[in-house]
Amino acid sequence: MKVLFVCTGNTCRSCMAEAIFNKLCTLDNITSSSAGLAAVKGSKTSKHSAILVKENYNVDISTREAVQITKEMLDNSDLILTMTSYMKDILLSSFPKINNKIFSLNEYVGIKGDIADPFGGDSAVYYKTFNELKNSILLLIAKLKGDKGTI
Repeated sequence: MKVLFVCTGNTCRSCMAEAIFNKLCTLDNITSSSAGLAAVKGSKTSKHSAILVKENYNVDISTREAVQITKEMLDNSDLILTMTSYMKDILLSSFPKINNKIFSLNEYVGIKGDIADPFGGDSAVYYKTFNELKNSILLLIAKLKGDKGTI
């Protein structure tokens, strides 16, 4: 199974989500990647995102370049999780044939609201977003385990 996390620029939320998921998920044959709806070519993971992932999971994403989402990525993903309901709506309107696999992350795990964009904020703002992502991803992993009958 391939999970795709989507945010705006793929330098903060979705790349943190990818790293957190891939570090915490122990289910066989489930991996994640991430992309942005409006990634700027050559942009790298934000400093605060890279620091949080390194400090908490010892994964270095500091040199990771932002990835622009493509139709091929969407087609090759089994589950597409956006950071906001607005992003979900953009994808649904552009790709209605795959509407059965596009959700906002929090919607999919049963939480109200969106994952706030920390871009431009200080380390405290990033820390809050990081913790929101971690909590939602732990719920996601539990849901995927339940779907596989391996709780």
